[in-house]
Amino acid sequence: MHDASAILLQLFTVFVAAQIGAEIAQRLRLPGVVGEIAAGAAIGPAALGWVHPGEALDVLAEIGVVLLLFSVGLETRLEDLKRVGRSAFLVGVLGVIVPFVLGTLWAHSAGFPWHKSLFVAAAFVATSAGITARVLQELGALQRTESRVILGAAVIDDILAMLLLGVVVALQGGEQLRLGPLLVVLGEAVAFIGVIGWLGTRVMRRRSDWLDKPINPLSPLSIVLAMCLGLAFLSTRFGLAAIIGAFLAGMIASESGQRHQLEQQTRPLLALLTPFFFVITGTKVDVSVFASPAALSMLAIVTGIALISKLAGGFLGALALGRRGALIVGVGMVPRGEVGVVIASLGLSAGVFSDQTYAVIVAMSLLTAMVTPPVLALLLRRPTDEGVAG
Repeated sequence: MHDASAILLQLFTVFVAAQIGAEIAQRLRLPGVVGEIAAGAAIGPAALGWVHPGEALDVLAEIGVVLLLFSVGLETRLEDLKRVGRSAFLVGVLGVIVPFVLGTLWAHSAGFPWHKSLFVAAAFVATSAGITARVLQELGALQRTESRVILGAAVIDDILAMLLLGVVVALQGGEQLRLGPLLVVLGEAVAFIGVIGWLGTRVMRRRSDWLDKPINPLSPLSIVLAMCLGLAFLSTRFGLAAIIGAFLAGMIASESGQRHQLEQQTRPLLALLTPFFFVITGTKVDVSVFASPAALSMLAIVTGIALISKLAGGFLGALALGRRGALIVGVGMVPRGEVGVVIASLGLSAGVFSDQTYAVIVAMSLLTAMVTPPVLALLLRRPTDEGVAG
């Protein structure tokens, strides 16, 4: 009973802090997600110590971001993504190559041997789509060409980052790098996304009436949520992030005749659960490690490389949208968020990172997550021509 009441108190604290943080941020004309991450940092172990991340909160945070990407998928049609396919592919590829190369060069110059430098660089690579998606959704900008490019590129980014991580992990153990298994993994991931995305949308487009067959009036919502959780699980089995499967589920559901009804019905769920993801992300900030000038200097350099490299990769890949559109895409690809935190945790457990390097990578991931929303909001609020994607 004591454990249950303690968990309920933590849930209450996180949820209220999220609402207060989002309200303050929005009154300052910033996206609510900035306030939620800042609220997490304030109530987390490094500051007030009211909330300590644990399994229960981490599970809720994961469900929150899965539902967020499902709702983003609901507002995204497959045909829209096809129109920006070339730009999304270029952004995804360059957004991985540029950060990885620059991250490797910096890590080696900082004293890491080459094989460990590759592991450090892997933390610079993967974009956290959840943070950008929330900002785009808050601003009602999901239908813009730049938004579709960002979402399409995030899927490609996740596949490449997953493969890259497999390579660098193998190199840490001195294993011989075998191209065959990597190609199999790549083929499986691409096939999963292609088959589910293409076949699922075609079936839903023709037979969405079956969602209304059960007696329960909420059956369309119940069925698509089950599909969301199922595809999120299947994504992890193919080495992809759970949010990729959730996004695909939303994109399939967007082809149904009940699309607008589903959008309305998912909003209360999002209001309850998505704040947990952003607040829990904020609670993982530990500023105490940065008491030394050396650590602060390393953090500044690492964050600078992370910002510039991802911005450059996204910008170059999206030049077909015009300079301003390319800048929006570049900024949208910057957040590392929970992806960088996961890679940092793997590096620490594998003995590749020291405690200081781990703290720097985590802080960099969270700083990029906090810097992006206000900049992206500023760019999207100013009038601009959307451009035409290739």
